[in-house]
Amino acid sequence: MTTTITRPSRRATTTRAFLGVLGRDVAVTGREFGSFLSQVIVQPFFLLFVFGKVLGQLGYIAPGYAQLLLPGLLALNAFLVAVQAVALPLVIDFSYTKEIEDRLLAPLSTRMVALEKIVFGAMRGLLGSLLMIPVGYLVLDDVSWNLAGLPESALLLVLGALAGGAAGLVIGTLVSPRRINIVFAVVITPLLFTGSTQFPFLQLSSLRWFQVVCALNPITYVSEGLRGALTPQIPHLPAWVCFVALVVACLLFGAVGIQGFVRRALD
Repeated sequence: MTTTITRPSRRATTTRAFLGVLGRDVAVTGREFGSFLSQVIVQPFFLLFVFGKVLGQLGYIAPGYAQLLLPGLLALNAFLVAVQAVALPLVIDFSYTKEIEDRLLAPLSTRMVALEKIVFGAMRGLLGSLLMIPVGYLVLDDVSWNLAGLPESALLLVLGALAGGAAGLVIGTLVSPRRINIVFAVVITPLLFTGSTQFPFLQLSSLRWFQVVCALNPITYVSEGLRGALTPQIPHLPAWVCFVALVVACLLFGAVGIQGFVRRALD
């Protein structure tokens, strides 16, 4: 009588290793949840409070502006939190701590390790965005959403967070540690104010040059897509344009970022 030993398939081994590495990163976030919470809430909270509450009560903005602002800040958090979650740790790992070498020893291809970084960053970005929903409802008055648009909104947030994670991978692999602060100052601030988070993209027709700049920002398509799904009474881009733009951003940033990660890993 012979005994047959069934070995796990390569795909199953890769999946378990991928989930193990991802679980480790999630566990670290859980231990540092307080600092993570402050990172993702403080800046958007003050933007909501000042632009949506203070200026509204002082009469400097039109009634209903909060309806426009909150979806934009959800989009902003989904993308930027994902960028920061990937870029900064990656620069440190490659340049100082060398912790990335532990990940590269896992039974995963180098490209899969890079993909894990994108997925983990997207998870943080998505969580950061979802945490802003109760904050927005507490701070702002007269916020009401079209609940039928929630499934479409969820997909847009996922795509926006994945695009942010992929963009963070690009920054984290292409920028040297000595220049990371400069790059963040030069990149993050323009992203913050050109993502159509505080204004509708279609109403920029009188500022055509600025509208073109905003069209190059992936956050614009998350903001506009969320407004179309949750507050359809506000002028917005068609949903299909937003989805196509975000898929292209994910593929483009993902391809460049993964290639850069593989090159840095082999150095």
